[in-house]
Amino acid sequence: MDNISAILIDKFVILLLVFVRMTSIFVITPVFGRREMPAYLKIGLAFFCSYILVPLLGDVKVEYSSLLSFAVIVGKEFLVGIIIGYVSFLVFSAIHIAGQIIDTQTGFGMVNVLDPTTNSQVPLTGNFLYILITIFFLIMDGHHILLSALFKSYSILPIDGFEFTEALVNNMTAIFSETFVIGFKISIPVIAAALLSEIALGILSKTVPQMNVFVVGIPLKIGIGLITLYVMIPVFIQVMTVTFDRMYGYIYLIIRSMAKG
Repeated sequence: MDNISAILIDKFVILLLVFVRMTSIFVITPVFGRREMPAYLKIGLAFFCSYILVPLLGDVKVEYSSLLSFAVIVGKEFLVGIIIGYVSFLVFSAIHIAGQIIDTQTGFGMVNVLDPTTNSQVPLTGNFLYILITIFFLIMDGHHILLSALFKSYSILPIDGFEFTEALVNNMTAIFSETFVIGFKISIPVIAAALLSEIALGILSKTVPQMNVFVVGIPLKIGIGLITLYVMIPVFIQVMTVTFDRMYGYIYLIIRSMAKG
């Protein structure tokens, strides 16, 4: 009877630790972390996934000597999920960076909308691209791949295997800086079109001095920017497909960076 009680307690502890890692990734990930998703749905989905995952882990033992040491293990598991979710969040943040650049070039720089997810002002174009990419992310089953990455993380990073390493810091810094590069690359076509329109307006102002360049320039830049954005959407989807593949690579890189040894 005591052996059965000990086994049940061990299984409950493993379920709790898996549930902590699973829940923490739902806090910040682009799809699961949105405020539109009810908290009960997030908790229920995290518990359901944890319940499925625990038997797949096999015979796992977690050693702790006190309540404090167990709390440290819980904190480690929470950090693992948060870091994995943050990596995916960084890649989606590149969309907002690209939208901010596009809005500045097309004259929408002063027009922001409220993002209910973060309670902050986000660029108009960036919010449109973010919604578009979220839909595309769901269509290509990106959320399933995120969950799969979390499931596979236990083969690389077992429970209580987290370690704050120098490789983790270096890789997180590299991914953070890469976010700005991705955002700039996405906005390059609009930047080029806006630059050409500025050159054209400069030539017109010299050849036709009577024309009010400021009155003509604002709607012209908006029109050119919108047309360029419409034309680049198919290419944009292809770029984001490659970016998502890189995001999954980043996630596995970070998981390996957090492993001991």
